[in-house]
Amino acid sequence: MTQIISPVKGTRDFYPEDMAIRNWIYGKMREVSQLFGYVEFDGPFLERIDLYAAKSGEELVKEQAFVFPDRGGDLITLRPELTPSLARMIAEKQKQLVFPQRWWSFGPFWRYERPQKGRTREFFQWNVDMLGSDTPESDAELIAVCATFFKKVGLSPDQVMIFINSRELMDSVLKKLEIQPDLKMAVFRLIDRKDKLSFQQWQEFALSLGLTQNQFEGLKVVLNDKNLWMESKDLALIMEILERMDLGNYVTFDPQIIRGLDYYTGVVFEARDMDREGRAILGGGHYGNLVGDVGGELLPGVGFAMGDVMLRFVLEKYNCLPEFDNTSAKVLVTVFDATLYPDSLVIANILRNAEIPTILVSENQKLQKQFKYADRIGVPIVLVLGPEEKNNNIVTVKNLKTRQQENVLFENLVTSIKDQLA
Repeated sequence: MTQIISPVKGTRDFYPEDMAIRNWIYGKMREVSQLFGYVEFDGPFLERIDLYAAKSGEELVKEQAFVFPDRGGDLITLRPELTPSLARMIAEKQKQLVFPQRWWSFGPFWRYERPQKGRTREFFQWNVDMLGSDTPESDAELIAVCATFFKKVGLSPDQVMIFINSRELMDSVLKKLEIQPDLKMAVFRLIDRKDKLSFQQWQEFALSLGLTQNQFEGLKVVLNDKNLWMESKDLALIMEILERMDLGNYVTFDPQIIRGLDYYTGVVFEARDMDREGRAILGGGHYGNLVGDVGGELLPGVGFAMGDVMLRFVLEKYNCLPEFDNTSAKVLVTVFDATLYPDSLVIANILRNAEIPTILVSENQKLQKQFKYADRIGVPIVLVLGPEEKNNNIVTVKNLKTRQQENVLFENLVTSIKDQLA
């Protein structure tokens, strides 16, 4: 037997059930996005690497992006994230748009990473952004979108939590510790990696950056202070807004949340499984001038991205996924024999014209086998048109769920089936 060629490492095959889950997730994302007044958009799958080199961070550009030269010699990448594309698109039509703009998207992305639980090289991602607003209220809205989505899919605060922090707050902390401004981004990456390293590795990393032992000890104290958020007017207002929206139980402060991307300037947040299994479910934050950094005018924004891989893992873990049908068909039209195939074809066509999803059997099989097939794939209604039915202008309709069977006049068939499916 010829060996089957395996898929590219880190990619996934979407069998019908997987596709149904993906579409269900997409539907919930669309529902919540529209609930808050966001409009759908998308960008190209290919971008110039320069777009990300400006603000996304060295790790993403040098280690995670799939980069290749095109025939003209320009370095192109499969998009590893969408926010820079969003900023570029906004910049191109900035003078024509009315702000704030609320945009959302769901599509494929690629990162060259080591595949593991909750992480693949090809993934789908929900992106939600508000451009042109620079207030804590806008930050609260994006966090509310996340919390509302969790409620819609049946995830409770006991299962998932949104952890928030503020880079501005952490800036003030670093100043109090007398950490030099040129070390700020390095220390932010240090904080972001705290749970990814052993304590010994983390301490060695901190001292290698140039922190003194006293500064390191002070940073440890800060990262254990769960009431630090009270020193931030923005975080205090965000917490109040979310409480008033009855979503406060999904949100808590965590000084270790810093986010790895360089363009975040204000509030940042992540959502995680409360058991801390796998990576973050989503991440986002406030960016002060990403649009300006790609050639536009000064324009703040806030947004988040949620990948489908970790989300599906969490949904499956907590039994939040509904059962899915093996078929989209509601009716199966049998074929009594080859001579009656044209008559069965007419029936199937009538039902489809009436917007009733219908399968017409194409193989020459016994009726018993056709019924068994319908039952196995979950089609609820089966129709039979034999010689006797044809002579009497009727169709035998059998409901496989109720096990009831009746003869229906040809002209009443569509109405009868719609009534049974209602």
